[in-house]
Amino acid sequence: MENVLEVVQQVLRTTPVRWLGLTQSLSPDVLKHSPASGEWSAHECLQHLVDTERSVFPVRIRAFLAGQDFPAFDPDSQGTKPEASLAPVELAAEFARLREQSLELLQTLNETDLPRQARHSELGLVSLSEMIHEWAGHDLMHTVQGEQALMQPFIEGCGAWQKYFSKHIVDTK
Repeated sequence: MENVLEVVQQVLRTTPVRWLGLTQSLSPDVLKHSPASGEWSAHECLQHLVDTERSVFPVRIRAFLAGQDFPAFDPDSQGTKPEASLAPVELAAEFARLREQSLELLQTLNETDLPRQARHSELGLVSLSEMIHEWAGHDLMHTVQGEQALMQPFIEGCGAWQKYFSKHIVDTK
């Protein structure tokens, strides 16, 4: 991919906007509805993105730049439990605020930084280029996951049209 830093920043700019739109438009009850047992609600997906914005991706960029290794992140033990004090729209605003800081950090990078390597405690040697690709993919994946959670009540209620949503039904098994 050409201009990977630019493209990653473009992706990372879009997701907070999408989350702000969802949280400003939908009720907290809709956002907090779990699509199936053991599956994250849209609110939990957003919380996970906030958690990784606080303690994963910017921290890893700084580790790469300092020549330091870094640990894995376990979302089941280190995130997804929404902060009780924040409404979904406030959480989305916090995500947008944190993301602006991350984008400022990304703007300090250049193409010559991308080959830098560090050791991930589970994956082994990884490059900064690979990590920023993962960041953009992670952002999109959990945004889609949140939107898929929001789809479930509509899919369940659409009767005969449900067959058109087969690829989007969250497995309840």
